Amino acid sequence: MLLTGIYVVVCIILYFFQEHLLFFPEKTDRNQTFQFEGSFIERNFKMPDGKELNGVLFKSKASKGLIFYLHGNGGSISSWSGVSKVYTSLGYDLFLLDYRGYGKSEGKITSETQLHEDVQAVFNKVCSQYRDKKIIVLGYSLGTCLAARLSANNRTDMLILQAPYYSMTDMMKDHYKILPPFILRYKLDTYKYVQQCSCPIVIFHGDKDKLVSYESSLKLKKYLKDTDTLIRLRGLGHNRITFDEQYTSALQEILSKDPALVTQ
Repeated sequence: MLLTGIYVVVCIILYFFQEHLLFFPEKTDRNQTFQFEGSFIERNFKMPDGKELNGVLFKSKASKGLIFYLHGNGGSISSWSGVSKVYTSLGYDLFLLDYRGYGKSEGKITSETQLHEDVQAVFNKVCSQYRDKKIIVLGYSLGTCLAARLSANNRTDMLILQAPYYSMTDMMKDHYKILPPFILRYKLDTYKYVQQCSCPIVIFHGDKDKLVSYESSLKLKKYLKDTDTLIRLRGLGHNRITFDEQYTSALQEILSKDPALVTQ
């Protein structure tokens, strides 16, 4: 009886405080001046509730279009900025967004709906400057479901997913088998949105990933179209996918094939 009571109390606590298990923001002083290499523009976006989200647009020398990048659940723009060189060197501008509570962004994440709405609002404003150019949405880990939903609901030329999870419910079953799935308030059903995407999808996943199993991408594979691709990164774990030679060489080849990016 005592154990049952403890179990119920733990489930209640996790239900109301699960943001602390999902999100690990790194804060940045709002008065801090960013010092990044290359050309970049810092931007702030006011949400309907008055909170401001912060983002940085890294500029390439001759832009072919935009890569809208949604990072993982830890760090901030300051720690993710290093990825910009990979994409700007390929001729694409790269936009990095910090979610609520991350970096210089105000507020805190309180629901999955809020998270999706924030990302959509910023996407609308940033991408309005790229109407006649290619728009690629890229999500890493936590950002993969957010990216898939954006591509499902908007005109995009490609969706790139790095180490995607099938759903957060699926992740919970892998890592917290003892907990009932119904307490999870962040479902983040990547598989649902992948099915709704009309643009080409490219998935990259390390086969030694211990955080988000490669099996997650194999589950997603059954929803991919003939124009979509799953690329197995051999011997790679969850981190530093962007800097792996397997990834960069495959990405360069994919982005050089312009017809594959033209969906409309």
